[in-house]
Amino acid sequence: MSQVLVVDDERHIFELVRLYLEQEGFEVAYAADGAEAMEQIAISKPDLVVLDVMLPEMDGLSVCRRLREEGNRVPIILLTARGDDIDKILGLELGADDYITKPFNPRELVARVKAVLRRVAGDAPPTQTGETTLALGRVRLFPQRREVVIGKEQVYLRPKEFDLLETFLRHPGQVLSREQLLNRVWGYDYVGETRTVDVHVASLRDKLEGSGVKVETVWGIGYKLVEEI
Repeated sequence: MSQVLVVDDERHIFELVRLYLEQEGFEVAYAADGAEAMEQIAISKPDLVVLDVMLPEMDGLSVCRRLREEGNRVPIILLTARGDDIDKILGLELGADDYITKPFNPRELVARVKAVLRRVAGDAPPTQTGETTLALGRVRLFPQRREVVIGKEQVYLRPKEFDLLETFLRHPGQVLSREQLLNRVWGYDYVGETRTVDVHVASLRDKLEGSGVKVETVWGIGYKLVEEI
C-alpha cells in the first residue's frame, strides 16, 4: 500500500483529500507545516508528498528545495493558489513533479497521484523503441539514455520537460492539444481547467533558446514544435 503525506495547514482540505485517497487504497498521513513535513518524510519515507505552497514557518517551496538539496527524490505534487504562476514555475524548477491549483477537484488530484506513482514505478506507457536519437534543429534527444544535447552541450531537463520534448520530437510540426499532452506525458485524462502543460512549456521554451527549434502556441488548440527559419 502506497503512503501519501498531505501537507496543508487547512485541516478540512486534508480531510477531503484523505477521504478520496483512502477510497483508492492509499495510506494517508498528515503534516500541518513545513517543519513537521520534513520530520515525517525523514521518519516514515512516504511514497509521495502533496505539498501546499503556503505554509506557516517553512513554506512548501522551502521544503521542496531542502529535500532536493539533501538528495531526497520523493515525488512532490504542489498545491498552489490560482494565478500564482511564479510559484508554479519556481516549484517545478526546484524539483516538484507536478502541481495542482486550488480550489481543485479531488478526483483530479487522485488521478495525478496515481500518474506520478506509475511513472516512478516505471509503469507508465513505454516509449517507442527502435530509435536511438530524435533530432530537430540543433537538438538531439536520446530516449534510452534520457539525455538532451543542443549543439555540443548537454542540457539538463526535468523529467516532465524531457517527456514533453520527446513527445514534441516524435510529432514535429504536429499540433498537440493540452488534453493530448496531459494524456501522453502526464498519464492522466484531462479533467477541468489546468495550466500544468502551459507552465512546463514556458520552462521548456527557455531551455530551447538558441537551439534552432521553438514551441509555438496554436491559440485555442495547443502547441507544436517547429524548426526556426
